[in-house]
Amino acid sequence: MPEGHTIHRLAREHTKLLLGRPVRVSSPQGRFAAGAALVDGRVVTRVEPYGKHLWYRFDGGELLHVHLGLYGAFAGGVLPAPEPRGALRLRITTDEQWLDLRGPTHCDLVTPAERKAVLARLGPDPLRPTADPDLAWQRLARSKTPIGQLLMNQEVLAGVGNVYRAEVLYRAALSPFRAGRDLERERWDALWLDLVMLMRGGVRLGRIVTTAREDRERRSGTPTREDSHYVYRRDGLPCRRCGTEVRTQVMAGRNLFWCPVCQPA
Repeated sequence: MPEGHTIHRLAREHTKLLLGRPVRVSSPQGRFAAGAALVDGRVVTRVEPYGKHLWYRFDGGELLHVHLGLYGAFAGGVLPAPEPRGALRLRITTDEQWLDLRGPTHCDLVTPAERKAVLARLGPDPLRPTADPDLAWQRLARSKTPIGQLLMNQEVLAGVGNVYRAEVLYRAALSPFRAGRDLERERWDALWLDLVMLMRGGVRLGRIVTTAREDRERRSGTPTREDSHYVYRRDGLPCRRCGTEVRTQVMAGRNLFWCPVCQPA
């Protein structure tokens, strides 16, 4: 599932592509045909990301809500657009560009009240300048749930997924099995700041890189994918810092990765 940095990067790209322009909107698959007809020919006035959600505003007041989920993906390019094939949920075109959406969990028009209800359920998004880490802390500090599970809960933090969960806990030397209420406020504040930095880097680079240069096999140049993470998908391999075998188990429905020495229980 795309994490928050991907959604914010898409929002930047789509703002450049669509903002202030009338767009043609269709649903070749047919599942969004009625909604597409309502915004076809409208002008996009804003593209806004929050966590793993995207919101497109139109000059008629319409709101398009997109959540990619596990399988959703955008593709685009310069016109002419390719012939529609398969389950193409949404196609947006300008005078010059085309943008296709396939496989999203949500692609529908919503009311402002419905948008507000979605946002009310979400925790703070570390990539938003106005995000308040205290809101997440209040939910963490009273919970017996392991922090590795809480970080994946979008009602605690919006936009954090499996990669950021594993990597930020490793960098903080925190066991993913520690209860949220056992986490000290100072360590939470440090974890939040690190998460903000890592996710901003993800927006800038277009991928997640969490390793320090001195911990990579290749210490110069752009980090390879193999060098990009400390523990994520490195189960069975030696920890970059202590050499202990990285472990994995399922937590919150996803594979968790951690080092039992660098992240003591």
